[in-house]
Amino acid sequence: MSKLFSFSGTDNFCPGGSIYPNPKESNLLLPLGHHVDVYFPPCKRSRVGAPFVFSGERFEQKKPSIEVLPDECLFEILRRLPGGQERSACACVSKRWLTLVSHIHRDEISDIKTTEASNLKDVNSEVEDQDVQGGGYLSRSLEGQKATDVRLAAIAVGTASRGGLGKLFIQGSNSRRGVTTVGLRAISRGCPSLRVLSLWNLSSVGDEGLREIADGCHQLQKLDLCHCPAITNESLLAVAKGCPDLTDLTIEGCANIGNEGIQAVARCCPNLKSLSIKDCPLVGDQGIASLLTSASYSLTKVKLQALNITDISLAVIGHYGKAVTDLSLISLPNVTEKGFWVMGNGHGLQKLKSFTIKACLGVTDLGLEAVGKGCPNLKQFCLRKCAFLSDNGLVSLAKAAGSLESLELEECHRVTQFGFFGSLLNCGPKFKAISLVNCLGIKDLSLGLPPLSHCESLLSLSIRNCPGFGDANLAALGKLCPQLQNVELSGLHGITDAGFLPLIESCEAGLVKVNLSGCLNLSDKVVCKMADLHGWTLEMLNLDGCSNISDASLVAIAENCQLLSDLDVSKSGITDSGIAALARSSLINLQILSVSSCSMVSDKSLPSLGKLGQTLLGLNLQQCKAISCGAVDLLVEQLWRCDILF
Repeated sequence: MSKLFSFSGTDNFCPGGSIYPNPKESNLLLPLGHHVDVYFPPCKRSRVGAPFVFSGERFEQKKPSIEVLPDECLFEILRRLPGGQERSACACVSKRWLTLVSHIHRDEISDIKTTEASNLKDVNSEVEDQDVQGGGYLSRSLEGQKATDVRLAAIAVGTASRGGLGKLFIQGSNSRRGVTTVGLRAISRGCPSLRVLSLWNLSSVGDEGLREIADGCHQLQKLDLCHCPAITNESLLAVAKGCPDLTDLTIEGCANIGNEGIQAVARCCPNLKSLSIKDCPLVGDQGIASLLTSASYSLTKVKLQALNITDISLAVIGHYGKAVTDLSLISLPNVTEKGFWVMGNGHGLQKLKSFTIKACLGVTDLGLEAVGKGCPNLKQFCLRKCAFLSDNGLVSLAKAAGSLESLELEECHRVTQFGFFGSLLNCGPKFKAISLVNCLGIKDLSLGLPPLSHCESLLSLSIRNCPGFGDANLAALGKLCPQLQNVELSGLHGITDAGFLPLIESCEAGLVKVNLSGCLNLSDKVVCKMADLHGWTLEMLNLDGCSNISDASLVAIAENCQLLSDLDVSKSGITDSGIAALARSSLINLQILSVSSCSMVSDKSLPSLGKLGQTLLGLNLQQCKAISCGAVDLLVEQLWRCDILF
């Protein structure tokens, strides 16, 4: 036998060993036991070439893995999964699988059915269709470092089987792994129901990413692009063609978007209702004119800020803005008085209800009067930083705008007290609210007003940070406007008891909301009188910074103000006794109480605050240095339904 095989004894044949020096050829041996190894030459090639691992006296074979498949094969497998939930589960395996699943377009999902599945009812097929398409009920938001392509891919896969993604907000970007075209491509393929898309501060997103959205999200209705420098007119061209149902467009700080992109939207999006363009230097009269003329009967809201447009755009707005109800013109340096005059005389703004003008040097008395006459349904008018507006223009506006309900003036320094009172005397019967903010031209009246008809319609008065506004003006307002309900006098150091008492005594309807924050010279006498006359209607009282207010005011409030729900006595002179008076009252039901920076409120008020806490929803104890941390901890445990600031 040894001669037959050309070996003798055990010198050249070792039990348990391999006769092949190369380990890769060890698959030619089949072990039969511990002492006998038999060599069998292969009859045919192995179909699966999985490697063998030599371990001691045994040979072990590694388990084959699906990960050895190339992406193309794995993609074909994943797109044949029966439903969205199965694909979502597979996407959780690894980033590789997530990427592949997120790149499956809805048209690429296989429609192959097994024999068993073909026997299911039509109801199941309808459910599968809903599972693929979705209705767009979900909303997702990514901010800062969370804004990455991987998260967008996860959103695209995860929302597909749960109703579909309807709104997506992306703000900020991770410098290393920010949002790129890859992430937007995943959204485009997996979220065809997307209706609202907002992109803020994304320097890595360019035209290719927006083209992906336009190709896959044809239901897009609202697009918000803010500080995306890589986006150009090409993006708007693609969106205009791919998303004809666009109704709301906001563009801010996109320096490469100009007239060509705006004109494309005008041609392809006839249902556009809202337009806001800010700080886009390439957008001029051509783009704005094309939009207004194309969407003359659909565009209802227009906001133009920091653009290089001229009087031509205002003329087009005045003639073609037939459906515009809300108009804002802010920081337009090239617009002159002629533009506002032509806009007012265009007679196209018949439906305009709200108008805001800020930092436009072209606003003058003549232009403002023309606007008042050309906008018969104007209800709310806000004028800010209009340096050339004077008393004459303000009075002319009040006479011309018969439907005006609310007027706000901010930093209009040429307007004086005569223009202020003149507008009240000449306003229409619908005028309800007036606000003055930082108007340095307002001074106190040196002479009283002559006996004139009252402004019965005025319900709300707000004077903030007008240092010249004094007691004489307040007394005159009390006689002129007896139906006041909401009064805000903030930061008026010239107001004293002598001016405010006649005002509250003249109010016949009953004060509801009163804000006297920063009025340093008011005393307890004013609060006690107000509680006595208007306690049955008063709901909100703000005495923040009124340092002369003491416990006497809180006692009067506790006895008379049964409807009061919001009280702020921060930085005042109240003590623990005042808090105790509030707690003893059976009438008062406070929901918000602020005693911030009240140095004489201490731990002794803990029982009183606990009793008040039965109705409190918010309690501000910040900078109350006499209250210990331990007392606050007890309050937090006791008032579990109340938000406490300390």
